[in-house]
Amino acid sequence: MTSMSQSEKEAFLADLHVGVIGINNPDQGPLTVPIWYDYKPGGELWIITGSNSRKGKLLTAGSRFSLAAQTEDAPYKYVTVEGPITAIEATEAADLLAMAQRYLGEEMGAAYAEGNNLEGQVTIRMRPERWLAVDYAKASPV
Repeated sequence: MTSMSQSEKEAFLADLHVGVIGINNPDQGPLTVPIWYDYKPGGELWIITGSNSRKGKLLTAGSRFSLAAQTEDAPYKYVTVEGPITAIEATEAADLLAMAQRYLGEEMGAAYAEGNNLEGQVTIRMRPERWLAVDYAKASPV
């Protein structure tokens, strides 16, 4: 059996992974692109993007999105979540700093945040409702 408990899913999603976001794109296939994200177990998942970027425009026009996170090495694990957008708000400097330090570490994250203009940046929050996960480390040996 390769399923994960809810607490395992949440812990995995909270770990550091580059996510792949899936956004409805009318008259085309969904837009799927890598993105930094943050999540705390039991809370909302959040991302930062430019309001005028393709992602930003589609998310502003839509009401839901999906995100997948995975390991790169065997035994593979992944978690996908899908849910409603709960907030779209101007990005605050503290949020950009926290996200940058999550992915780049304290020093490089601070330099990244300091070197980026917040104008036009939005923080988008999503409440995970649907979860799908697999942990192949739990698979029975063949």
